Amino acid sequence: MVRAGGRVIGIGGVSRCAPMDLELFQTPGLGDSSYLLASGREAVLVDPQRDAWRFVEAARERGWRIRHVLETHVHNDYLSGALETRAATGAEIVAPARGAYEFEHRAVDEGDAVEIGGLRLTAMATPGHTLEHLAWLVTDLEGGRADPEPSAVFSGGSLLVGSVGRTDLLGPALTDALTRDQQRSLQRLAELPASTRVLPTHGAGSFCSAGPPGGQPTSTIAAEEFSNPGFRLADADPDLFRTEALAGLGRVPDYYAHMAAINRRGPRVLQKLTLPPPLDPAAFEAKAAAGVRIVDGRDRVAFAAGHIRGSLNIELGASAFSGYVGWLVPFAEPVLLVLPDAPDALAEATTELLRIGYEWVPGWLEGGVDAWAASGRPIASYATTSMAALAQERAGADGHDGNDGRGLLLDVRQPIEWRDEGVVPGSRQIFVADLADRVGELPPGEPVTVFCRSGQRASMAASILENAGREVRLVAKGGAGSWPEPLEPVGAAAE
Repeated sequence: MVRAGGRVIGIGGVSRCAPMDLELFQTPGLGDSSYLLASGREAVLVDPQRDAWRFVEAARERGWRIRHVLETHVHNDYLSGALETRAATGAEIVAPARGAYEFEHRAVDEGDAVEIGGLRLTAMATPGHTLEHLAWLVTDLEGGRADPEPSAVFSGGSLLVGSVGRTDLLGPALTDALTRDQQRSLQRLAELPASTRVLPTHGAGSFCSAGPPGGQPTSTIAAEEFSNPGFRLADADPDLFRTEALAGLGRVPDYYAHMAAINRRGPRVLQKLTLPPPLDPAAFEAKAAAGVRIVDGRDRVAFAAGHIRGSLNIELGASAFSGYVGWLVPFAEPVLLVLPDAPDALAEATTELLRIGYEWVPGWLEGGVDAWAASGRPIASYATTSMAALAQERAGADGHDGNDGRGLLLDVRQPIEWRDEGVVPGSRQIFVADLADRVGELPPGEPVTVFCRSGQRASMAASILENAGREVRLVAKGGAGSWPEPLEPVGAAAE
């Protein structure tokens, strides 16, 4: 079964013979999946995020006892829920021996196994995404064969659906060796039976992928051999594999630099989600005045129409809310929240922040921006526009030097997007994560119209620019791909 946004969806069986249940939990904000695999009322939990109470509750609902927590690798994109799960259930934590974990666990490597019910899960060394990476092969002990073939593989960050795990996250000094390891690991995975189910941890929306992941959460070895470009290069010349594996990598959030060390020590055990308190405008203002950052999770149009000056607009419910908080707010700093009018907004925002180590949320603005305005406090706003309107303005302006009659055009997409997709003629390019430190590079006093691909990152950038004292206008929907004229190579763009 798949749990995604509270829904339960069938994904088809994994077992050939033994009674087996598989429940998949998708975490869209991180682009990751966790798994409960059960047999005979015993279960293993694979790669849990920190908010592990959701997995524990699901197991209780099904009458399963979680016996083991299996880790495929030391995670760079979220804090592990292994310790949370053990505190709640007494489960044994089973993790890669080369992961250098500092808390009590069973350290395993190639060939080590755990058993539940009629199933055996065997560790398979698959370094590449990280040094210590393990995949876990699932075999049926009740099928009557002395050497049963695996029916599934928990492939972690090694083999993904439509892509493979990136090999550069541990830094330049290790990238070449990890890339060679990744190729050998993919060759080993390619030797598994074609029908073997592929159950990866990283998926669509994850920054840990070396290329665009597929739209489905799981796959098979046969399907990946047919359609996965990285997997199909497993037997290629090593230089070609290296070139392709490292060619399309975007930037990763700054908070990644902190995750592995915390996961090795073990994150603080929370045991449950504790929601931050509501604050009236006066209390909220006092905390903001003391230096606590405001993150406004409302949609970009509502934010543009009215917001608290100094706040940062990162849309809750859009992809990578936590990722961009972890990029734009220094790690683990306290955050005040302004929330959209949705029943679960507070719990969703708090949970997403906890997953990446932002534990300190002093409060949220009760009554939202309406209460702030009703209290007589000032509201800021800025204009929105569209790419079509920008093009019309440019058509009526002289020259193509980036001044369209309303100021500078600023593209805040990732550098890899400028390279692969091209840029709007005459625009400037500064990635949104770099913008706060580079606002001074923009011509002083000139209005800035900011865009990206969809409007999500542009809304972050618009709030950053306004906070820096710049006159700003937001392209709220669409972006470079909606420009009515051909885009140009990034090398020809104005700097």
